[in-house]
Amino acid sequence: MVENVLQKLCDKFDAGHARYRVLHHPAGDRSSESVAKVRGTAIGQGAKALVCMAKGNGVKQYVLAVLPADQQADLKKLAHALGATRAGLCSPEEVMELTGCILGAVPPVALHEKLLGVADPSLFTRYEELAFNAGARDVSIIINTEDFHRIVAPKEIPFLRDAEVTEIA
Repeated sequence: MVENVLQKLCDKFDAGHARYRVLHHPAGDRSSESVAKVRGTAIGQGAKALVCMAKGNGVKQYVLAVLPADQQADLKKLAHALGATRAGLCSPEEVMELTGCILGAVPPVALHEKLLGVADPSLFTRYEELAFNAGARDVSIIINTEDFHRIVAPKEIPFLRDAEVTEIA
């Protein structure tokens, strides 16, 4: 299991000379809206991290899939991009084993060798800074987006759910 998540993140970002800050705050619930409000950031600045398993076609891969917090993931798109037939969210126990974190506290950085880090490309184009929980629900990191992209270097895969079109009668 991963331990000392905040320290590992800070060490990684310090080694890469990232522009970031650690923010200690009251714990939000698991919703992106509540934690954005506590941080004083836009919901879309949040880097939401989903711990998934992609399977099928001989593929069995744990994935840390990162996307803007105001968007939804299309796990079928993610699975197909990885050569698998399906993908699903991992159990809270698997999340703890792979990240050292409870649900809602997982950072968008794969710190376990079994986790493949991927990100939707839109994560890097919308805001100058990204915000995310850093191993606990009461501590966040706000980091320059370019520095995050350069240091973390996730595999870029478009996997956002298409916006639903509603017709007006």
